Amino acid sequence: MIASVVLALVPIGLLIALGAGLRRTGILGQTFWPQAERLSYYVLLPALFVHGLATAHLDGVPVFAFAVVLIVSTCTVAVALLAAHRRLGFRGPAFTSVFQGGIRFNNYVGVSATIGVFGAQGVALAAVANAAIVPTVNILCVLVFARFGTGGRPRPAAILRQLGLNPLVVACCGGILLQATGLGLPPGLEPMLKALGQASLPLGLLCVGAALDLSAARTWMRPVLVASGIKFLVMPVVTVLACRALGLHGPAAATALIFQVLPTASSSFIMARQLGGDAPLMAGIIAAQTLLAGLAIPLVLLSLQGIAV
Repeated sequence: MIASVVLALVPIGLLIALGAGLRRTGILGQTFWPQAERLSYYVLLPALFVHGLATAHLDGVPVFAFAVVLIVSTCTVAVALLAAHRRLGFRGPAFTSVFQGGIRFNNYVGVSATIGVFGAQGVALAAVANAAIVPTVNILCVLVFARFGTGGRPRPAAILRQLGLNPLVVACCGGILLQATGLGLPPGLEPMLKALGQASLPLGLLCVGAALDLSAARTWMRPVLVASGIKFLVMPVVTVLACRALGLHGPAAATALIFQVLPTASSSFIMARQLGGDAPLMAGIIAAQTLLAGLAIPLVLLSLQGIAV
């Protein structure tokens, strides 16, 4: 299990490095990257979420307990972060990056690792994990951006409008609706959405690398450490406690732990750029967590998987 997760991190790090190299060589031009970010946010990531949620096969998965564990652990850590934000010393857009770094997860690594460990059953487990925490995380993040982003404090009606129009939230709701009703995706639309979704992963990571500003690395140190401590220590411990409280065990509990100890996703950067967050800091947190995950994930899984499973 540990080897599968660590190996899934390698292409992520390489794609981030490639994006940094492409930006600095100027091969694609500076105007390419903002347009690539918008394409990823409004088209590619929504396609990924709709396809993944609508086509999931859930046979033999303890869907309710598994989903509740993931949602409860995510919301618990999110509420704790919000309650402690003044003591942590992060305000405004910087807090949105720490928040995303603490609760978001990398779908690519999670799916790859779960399938590598559990085979065909891993596909269903990964699908339920995405169905549970992708919409949860996106709704929480939109609310945090509404409060702490550069746009100031909007009224409740404006927040609801922002949620209702957010392409990632809409995509998650649409995918879950298609799954729940059994409608699925039309034969011609399914392969198109799958192809668009697959393109979102490398393009998003290239954009993360392009946004890296290593000259500002010193200012990242504290927020990176805080976000990584929450992601690699607090989140997995809370997840294990939730598993024990709800009686979740076996492959489902192991998958819950895998997903909740993953580094944050490239979509965090896209969201920060589009919704008024601190995008350079977010890029630094993504890159740092991807590197730290190679050491943190094996340590956490070795320490906690026996308790969770």
